[in-house]
Amino acid sequence: MPTQPDQLWEAIRAELRRETPDFKFHIWLEPLELAAVVGRTLYIRAPDHIRTSVAERYMPLLRRAAASRLGHGATMEIVDTGWQPADEHAATEAQPRTGLNPKYTFEQFVIGSGNRFAHAAALAAAELPAQAYNPLFLYGSPGTGKTHLLHAIGNYVSRYGAGLRVRYTTIEEFTREFVEALRARRTADFKDRFRAADVVLIDDVQFLAGRVKTREEFFHTFNVLLDSGRQLVMTSDRRPEELRDLEARLTERFRCGLVAELEAPAPEVRRAILHARARLDGIEVPDEVLEEIAMGVGGSVRALEGALIRVVAYASLKGERPTIDLARHVLRRLDQATGQTRLDVIIDAVAAEFRIDREVLLGRDRRPEVSRARQVAMYVARELAGLKPTEIGRGIGDRSHATVDHAIKSVRAGLHSDPAIRSAVDNLQKRLQQPAHGRAE
Repeated sequence: MPTQPDQLWEAIRAELRRETPDFKFHIWLEPLELAAVVGRTLYIRAPDHIRTSVAERYMPLLRRAAASRLGHGATMEIVDTGWQPADEHAATEAQPRTGLNPKYTFEQFVIGSGNRFAHAAALAAAELPAQAYNPLFLYGSPGTGKTHLLHAIGNYVSRYGAGLRVRYTTIEEFTREFVEALRARRTADFKDRFRAADVVLIDDVQFLAGRVKTREEFFHTFNVLLDSGRQLVMTSDRRPEELRDLEARLTERFRCGLVAELEAPAPEVRRAILHARARLDGIEVPDEVLEEIAMGVGGSVRALEGALIRVVAYASLKGERPTIDLARHVLRRLDQATGQTRLDVIIDAVAAEFRIDREVLLGRDRRPEVSRARQVAMYVARELAGLKPTEIGRGIGDRSHATVDHAIKSVRAGLHSDPAIRSAVDNLQKRLQQPAHGRAE
């Protein structure tokens, strides 16, 4: 019987695969990860979109598999992706927590005109750490593939880097560890964990804003890494000069290497992304169904993949193969469940930002300040929330598809030439994303 947690989990996964049809295994069970073993209880992490269904449909099978390996009385619990054992000393972690997603590789990254340069820069940094581009700063709207490239670098170096040490973290995690180190008076250990790494990958540096102590430590860590010849790669949802509330010395350091942008995927890239995801997950989805999803969901890779999983999961629950009609039904339900809610939140945020009544924003008032606020609302709904132009137009005063497209292009151009527009979009991104990111100092 396997004694190591990772061996134990692999044995259980093999048993689950034997007892489950391939199609259902890939959808429901393959995404599961072993979080910890506490006594004779296995804690299993499950993604949000399948957690409830897995618990309801597969818990008996999971518990039988656990008992077959750990004996009678063994059990299994489904937890969310952020769960950690309450008693760390009593828990055996499944594997060293590198934080890297093994599915995020260069081979699985779909290249298009909007991300070709960023992909090439990331690959060069992975192949020649600290020799090609250092630091490398990747930026783009949420869901455009920044985190995928960051993990791809880490996975490449871990595999081919001849022992080079990789450290991946988010600014949220960096802050949390720093605060804990301060409280425990173990800041030297904290510094060593980052400064001893050969390649340091940091996600979401825009959230450094408002964290004075963390920014100071980050600045010094940044300098030590570069001065000692370590590779540093960062991601952000905006370019360095647009990061407000950061000292000039920090943004200048961000810009001293290479800055590369990732744009939202074009339709042909969205189709390729869906084909790649279906192939990676080993699921059979007709081309016309993938086409329907690609044309029905835009703006974000994350939204695309989420829609694909929901279509396949819905088909699996009904015992059917995915069809165009089924895909349309699922996409309509997604729109009804989340689209208008997100758009309402965006409209309220824009109205507050521009100090305009909601009714005026949605009406026919053509004053320049109102028109510009309306255009910003359309831009944010498309770029940040990934909503479709027809949905945006319908929800913002019943505007046409052409009007929405014009508004998005106008605001996109204004981001480079109009400080007022840039500031408004920046403030809205903070306002709309703030609830998902805690603000520990």
